[in-house]
This record gives sequence, C-alpha cells and structure tokens, in this order.
Amino acid sequence: MIEVEELTRRFDLPGGGEVLAVDAISFRVAAGEVYGLLGPNGAGKTTTLRMLLGLLLPTAGWASVAGFRSDRQPDEVKRHVGWLPGSAGLYPHLTVREMLLFFADLYGCDAHQTGDELGRLAELLGLDELLRRRCATLSTGQKQRVNLARALIHRPPVLLLDEPTLGLDIFGSQVVAEYITHLREEGKAVILTTHRLDEAERLCDRFGLLHRGGLVSEGTLPQLRAETGCDGLVDMFLKLARTGPALRRTARPHDETTHGGVMG
Repeated sequence: MIEVEELTRRFDLPGGGEVLAVDAISFRVAAGEVYGLLGPNGAGKTTTLRMLLGLLLPTAGWASVAGFRSDRQPDEVKRHVGWLPGSAGLYPHLTVREMLLFFADLYGCDAHQTGDELGRLAELLGLDELLRRRCATLSTGQKQRVNLARALIHRPPVLLLDEPTLGLDIFGSQVVAEYITHLREEGKAVILTTHRLDEAERLCDRFGLLHRGGLVSEGTLPQLRAETGCDGLVDMFLKLARTGPALRRTARPHDETTHGGVMG
C-alpha cells in the first residue's frame, strides 16, 4: 500500500552548502499494518511524510501510495491519504458538522455517503454532542478528535499520523489509541510518528528507526531485541544511534514477519 524507495531530500543552506535531511531510506507498509517511524527531533520523520504526501519533491528516490507516485501524481496520492499533522488546526467559526462536511466536499465525496460516514465517525470518536458546537469552543482533546474525523471523512486507505497525541492528556491519548486500533481492523495502512515510545509499543506492528536522516534499523520488536540485545525501545534506539551507519540497513517488510511486535 505504501512504498518508499531510496527516498532522499537535501536542502540548500542560505550561506552555501546543503543539509541532508533524509538519506536514501526504503521501507514498505502493508494494508492493515501500523508502521512506527521513530526518531528524535530533526531525524527526518516529518520531511519523509511530506515527500510521501507529495507536498515536497524528493532530491532522489521515490514514494508511492496505492500505486500512485507522489512526485508524479500528487493529487491522486492526496485522494488516497488521510493526513494528520501535529499542528493541524480547525476553522474556529465553523461548527464541527460544517467543518467535516466542508472537507468531505473538498474531496468530492458523495453527499449521501458523507452523511453516513459522518454519523459513523461521530459514534466512533464520541462527537455526537459536539457536532453543533463551534470549533473555537472545543478543548484540545476535542479538537484532536475532530481532526481525526477530518482525516477519515473521505475513507482513505492510507493514514499518515504525525504526533497525533501531542498535547493530549491520558484520556485523549486513549481515544487516539482506540482509533488507530480501529484503523488496523479496517485494513488501513498507517504510518505513525511519535516521541512516546510506550505508546509506540502498544500501537505499532513494525518500526523504522531514523537517526540523522538515515534508517538505522527496521523490524518488529522481537527482531530489534534480537539485533540489539536490548529489551526497551529507548535502549535500542540509543545503541543503534551510537553505532551509526555500520548498522544501517533497509530490510523489506515482505522479507520479515509483520504484525509480530511494536515499535515506532
């Protein structure tokens, strides 16, 4: 469902020279799989998602969603993706219902099907009592639930979730966790970025560890434990980051057993 092959992005610096933000990374994500893309700030996670979505052209390599190349068919990619950036906002003067119907219309969704989907998402995410409220009156957790619904209103097969629990309390985070479990059950392909490694362990089937733009390791939790000799994700990541390019590899999902463990 998602393919990334030797994806690379360099940025020119104002005074000359360049910075290598993403360094020839490759991975695959299957339908019904939650893939955790993990790394510290500046590791290249958001840049990778922006290239995958077609918002940013790669310097080299390519990415595709549902068979559509993001560099050649960005509009088709966007039709097949639900995108939840960490900084997503809402139109404050619209009600929740108006907000969701507006985005459904942007995606060209059938009006009757949109009504059914709105009702389904409202029940799933607990939005029934919020539909008539203006977005400006919502709490942080309520706004994030609306954003989750916005990302799903056109029923995309692929979800890109960039720090979806940022700023949420334990109750809001649990809503997001249940939502991601539901996406897996519906057969969606999901990429999740998060700094909360305990959350990644619960939610993800397989992980890619990014460090300084490179994919230093990839696999299920049992595979990474066997590779590193560490039990926890924090210790695994620190060991792999210190080892650097020597351990860098780009294992393919079809070469491994998926759905075996969790890491992001």
